[in-house]
Amino acid sequence: MDSSSFISLPDCLLTTAGKTVRETSAGGIVIRMLRGKWHVAIIEPNTINADSVTRRARSRPDGTVFALPKGGVDEGETPPQSAEREVWEETGLRGERITRLTSIRYFYVRSWGGRERVSKVVTFYLFRYLSGRLGHISPEMRVEVRRALWVPLETAHKKLTYKGERQAIQIAQQYVRAHPGLANTPHHG
Repeated sequence: MDSSSFISLPDCLLTTAGKTVRETSAGGIVIRMLRGKWHVAIIEPNTINADSVTRRARSRPDGTVFALPKGGVDEGETPPQSAEREVWEETGLRGERITRLTSIRYFYVRSWGGRERVSKVVTFYLFRYLSGRLGHISPEMRVEVRRALWVPLETAHKKLTYKGERQAIQIAQQYVRAHPGLANTPHHG
């Protein structure tokens, strides 16, 4: 074949052949007793719900994506430290880490750069609310988070958009049921 047989594709349509990038993230499931029932802090990401409607958002009854606070593990951080930081940055809350709940794994293709295939692991930790006001986040974080809200823990899995996060909430529900003393432990705030 001569060079005239090849079609030139724009960079945005090319993927880095065979290259898989690994990403490690951590997130938090922050629970708080409100009106005698456990609630969990969730977020509405701004970057996903911005001006265009994604395929996932269209599949939601109200068209909105809801997620758990999470983000990349920064250099020098442990996953639990990252989870605590992400909870603070995305919700305005501080929590006491109770336990590691689960890690979820999934693949996606980056929509930027070299369109690498990414193998991502997100580890979720259970936190009991200590202090802070939900949604009081820095102006810089408003680019990422539209709002944060408390939802009942027992029905939170129905509100979340992503399957792995729904599974993480169900594990949190099981943990809370198995540890009724969580409600009697003193906390600050």
